[in-house]
Amino acid sequence: MTDERPVIGIFGAGKVGTALARLLLAAGYEVVLSGSPRQTALDLLVSVVAPGARVADPARLVEEADLIIVAVPFGKSRTVPWEAFDGKVVVDATNYWPPIDGTIPTVDEDPRTTSEIHAAINPRARIVKSLNHLGYHEMEDDAMPAGSPLRRALAVVGDDADARDLVARLIDDLGFDAVDGGRLVNGRALEPGHPAFGRELSASELAALMADERVPVG
Repeated sequence: MTDERPVIGIFGAGKVGTALARLLLAAGYEVVLSGSPRQTALDLLVSVVAPGARVADPARLVEEADLIIVAVPFGKSRTVPWEAFDGKVVVDATNYWPPIDGTIPTVDEDPRTTSEIHAAINPRARIVKSLNHLGYHEMEDDAMPAGSPLRRALAVVGDDADARDLVARLIDDLGFDAVDGGRLVNGRALEPGHPAFGRELSASELAALMADERVPVG
């Protein structure tokens, strides 16, 4: 990790990825983006929609980034090189949404949260679930300076407390209050169809909701 703000790598140059890139750049972060191999003229696209961000292939992004955000459609999430994320803090901003991804029986039948499924691909990665329970259009519209009375809160869940703290600081810089939701299993509350998804809540409201939804230890 650098002494200054970490370099942020974003897998996904769609609406979510580019909205996050713009917010991060405005907050003074260096941003590296990697898009779909089928996405033509990616350098031109990024220069227009997220000027200041750099485009890199997946291997270079992993090498350069201190913190990685996965912002691809869930159905494309296995195209992301999870196996290369050893030791990296990785924000899983994906959502399994059958109207978009189609029905995936193996996910429907799996009792784990989707981020736990991703974490199991590479247990050495420091997976944090966040940035998934608001729409891409709300990311820029709802961002507010620290201390704003109407500032929206976002939850941060993960099994690595230091990783949660790092992501919480990032969220604050993006313009939102971060709420520590504890272990990765608690991310169920953030998924589509569950209590926190898509709701505009203050930090105290979201903390109360996450406490109610917390999965007991053991």
